[in-house]
Amino acid sequence: MSQPEYLTVSALTRYIKTKFDNDPYMKRVYLTGEISNFRKRPNHQYFSLKDDHAKISAVMFRGPFSRVKFDVQDGMKVLVVGYVSVYEASGSYQITIEHMEPDGIGALYQAFEQLKEKLSKEGLFTAPKKPLPRFPKRIGVITSPSGAVIRDIMTTINRRYPIAQIILYPTVVQGDQSADDLVRNIKRADESGNFDTLIIGRGGGSIEDLWPFNEEKVARAIFACQTPVISSVGHETDTTIADFVADVRAATPTAAAELAVPVLSEEIMKIDQQKMRLMQAFANQLKLKNQRLNRVQQSYVFAQPHRLYEAQSQKLDQLQQRLTSSMQAQLHQQERRYQQLSQRLIQQNPSHRLQNEQQKLGYLTESLQRQMQLLFQKKVQGFNQALVSLDLLSPLKTMQRGFSYTTVDEQVVKSVVQLAPNQVITVHYADGTIQAQVQSIQKKEK
Repeated sequence: MSQPEYLTVSALTRYIKTKFDNDPYMKRVYLTGEISNFRKRPNHQYFSLKDDHAKISAVMFRGPFSRVKFDVQDGMKVLVVGYVSVYEASGSYQITIEHMEPDGIGALYQAFEQLKEKLSKEGLFTAPKKPLPRFPKRIGVITSPSGAVIRDIMTTINRRYPIAQIILYPTVVQGDQSADDLVRNIKRADESGNFDTLIIGRGGGSIEDLWPFNEEKVARAIFACQTPVISSVGHETDTTIADFVADVRAATPTAAAELAVPVLSEEIMKIDQQKMRLMQAFANQLKLKNQRLNRVQQSYVFAQPHRLYEAQSQKLDQLQQRLTSSMQAQLHQQERRYQQLSQRLIQQNPSHRLQNEQQKLGYLTESLQRQMQLLFQKKVQGFNQALVSLDLLSPLKTMQRGFSYTTVDEQVVKSVVQLAPNQVITVHYADGTIQAQVQSIQKKEK
């Protein structure tokens, strides 16, 4: 039995490449997909095209890419024309794109824009940002324990500010469970209450790799966090929802560490400078105070202390004289006022006033009695005159002169139209009444 012939990897890869190159279906491929992991380079462009179930590497050389009229971005859905071949160095197949045009927006990119617009309207991006503490004691880092992010952060902080304590919260930063793990660790770190700053980060990747940091739950957890948050997700060109919500966004993990802590040596140098300035200022103040003390010690107050109170003694004598004169003037004025009040009091003696009022009361009493008598007589005379006038106007007086009045059913008859033939009427006289019957009625002609 013959031994099998073993191929080299290069030979196998070359064989597969020949198959791809000779396949007529691979020489002209029309493909639609979503751009992923795109980062613009100076010459040739390397990225991926994907859909919901698969991904293919893509390359577009400088010449064809220079003819693209639109801005290529991650998440864009495009239509491409090219050929499929195998890259022998890595043994991977790829599509070499010769022509590309946009075909709408990818699903993840569209979801990113929609969530971005929603949170922006709610004010999560424009809310006041919490300032970072200048000299943090404890820094919490939420990232993968095995990635380069934690190493870069620890290296930078230990170099710049080694007195700060770094606490790592191991977190899944990629995959379906990443968002829940991020939210859980953000809450754990914030609820502990003993961190000055939190750093949330991961390395670069495609929009799919960074998608947990575009989740709404992660954005709201960062916004609700009471501890200042620095977001360091992806490369400098990558932007996530977490970057917009965080208090500070850092382009790289190293930049996040630099933002979180100062340089200890520089701060010590500043303290030394402030110390020197303080000592110099104190020395200058001490010098000025000594100069002032010397001037004061040489003043006449200390050389001839009695001169200090000579002027005050003279002023005291003048004030005593002014006080004595003022008191005497006040006393004379009060004596004059007392005499004036005594005279007024004598003049206002109540006994004289009472006698005058009693005389006035007697006069008014006599005058009142006379007026009452005159008024009574006048009222009696008017009453008698009213009786005479009333008697003259009395209907009884009129009936005694022969007048009468007629009633029917106790109603006074004022006109013949109120009567009818054979009607019984009552005629009233001054000394009695009679019953009569109407024989006939004669109306007076007008």
